[in-house]
Amino acid sequence: MSLLRNFLSVGSWTVVSRLAGFVRDALMAAVLGVGPVADAFNAAFRFPNLFRRLFAEGAFNTAFVPMFSGALEAQGNEGARELAARIMSWLVAMLVVVTILVEIFMPQIMLAFVPGFVGDPEKFDLTVLLTRLMFPYLACMSLMAAYGAMLNSLGRFFAAAFAPVLLNIVNIAMLIPLATVFVQAPAEATIWIAMATMAGGVAQLALVWVAIERAGFRPQFRLPRFDPEVRRFWVLAIPAILAGGITQINLFVGTVIASGANDTISILAYADRLYQLPLGIIGIAIGTVLLPELSRHLKAGRAEEAARSQDQSLFLSMLLSMPAAAALIAMAEPIVRVLFERGLFDALDTARTAEALVAFAVGLPAFVLIRVLQPGFFAREDTVTPTIFAAVSVVVNIAVSLLLFPTLFHVGIALATSLSAWLNVVMLAVALARRGHFSLPRGQWWGHAMIVLISLLMGLSLALLAERGAGHLVSGVPLWRQALALSGLVAYGVVFYFTLIHVSGTQRLGGLLARLRRRR
Repeated sequence: MSLLRNFLSVGSWTVVSRLAGFVRDALMAAVLGVGPVADAFNAAFRFPNLFRRLFAEGAFNTAFVPMFSGALEAQGNEGARELAARIMSWLVAMLVVVTILVEIFMPQIMLAFVPGFVGDPEKFDLTVLLTRLMFPYLACMSLMAAYGAMLNSLGRFFAAAFAPVLLNIVNIAMLIPLATVFVQAPAEATIWIAMATMAGGVAQLALVWVAIERAGFRPQFRLPRFDPEVRRFWVLAIPAILAGGITQINLFVGTVIASGANDTISILAYADRLYQLPLGIIGIAIGTVLLPELSRHLKAGRAEEAARSQDQSLFLSMLLSMPAAAALIAMAEPIVRVLFERGLFDALDTARTAEALVAFAVGLPAFVLIRVLQPGFFAREDTVTPTIFAAVSVVVNIAVSLLLFPTLFHVGIALATSLSAWLNVVMLAVALARRGHFSLPRGQWWGHAMIVLISLLMGLSLALLAERGAGHLVSGVPLWRQALALSGLVAYGVVFYFTLIHVSGTQRLGGLLARLRRRR
């Protein structure tokens, strides 16, 4: 199956997952609103999520996949399965130790994670309780990510792509009664939401477990041994943990700084949910498909095919991320209002969340490009260089956040995250180019420039239309009218953008469909 078809397979399920996530987030906003309880829950959920992105997705989608793909090419299924068993035994041992230690020392850890909560004992204690309830979620999601990495390397993308949908379904099933029939105070409601999160994690793990069993690749666990291949894995994985999770590290930095101001963590969390939709569909989907694709080509000595896959991924990411960023900037407030403004989430919360969303949207193409450029290093088993770049971007993020937070608050933190992401992109692209692994012909530079120009034109036209139709999008207007007006703007933006993309020759739609149908 072609790279584009695989990308669309993963991306389509990501769309379903993110849409279900919007339903979940809308219900959560109505139940929790923006305030101390919402801050506590979002901080508590972000903590295991940070570890999941670092240890599971970071290590396995960057260090494990190239090794597993190489074993498939060189040793066949049996050799690859044996390698997976040895490495996953270490993952399980690490998860058990980390979970026990974190559960014991949670109050001390939270002092460093949310120092701004210390002055409010009730808020701090609730954060500790919720984090203890949800931290075992890390083990479920880490094993799920590991099995998902194996399935992706085998070209089986469905189970790992559908698993997040299952998580959202479980959460929605719990939130609907809380928002309609069994209405509770936010503090009590968070306990039920935390339990639903754990149940969703178990359901996701069960799904990929069945899929790996059917593929005949379930690794047999044994006592961990430190053999040469395991040593090589950790040499690759430790820097990959930092490089692959750079966005989460920057969000962690933002959480620490934001804990010093009321409501800021919740505002950033809701804004983060919104830009994660295009990031998930484009960046995560492309990165998920590209890394095993590059690894297979490079292990087999097909350098030209590897370069072609990376160029194709770069073009697709720009083709889709630039208009998404422009649309989020142009329609930030109507989008937030339609999705979240109800229950305890009021008009002021909408305005503040929209401000943060605009600042995050500035960095959306960079967040996507990081996912496209990093596999160029990881597939060649170089995890040190991206780690150095990640460290530089984290330092810049901390410095800019501290500089902007006293005056811009939530906007300053979101903007610092975006600026540090762009710096990371520049460093990754320059390093790949100097090594001869990345080069764009003049025609492709022209194509990327046209994508930027057409996206700006689309964003400007959407902003003007949203201003003229503001009477349908303000607070107090029935939700169905707001949703209809917003849907009309979205449809107009899609038609406007792809018409100009086609007419300008940047990407003929017929050619795009032909690439979709193409098979290897």
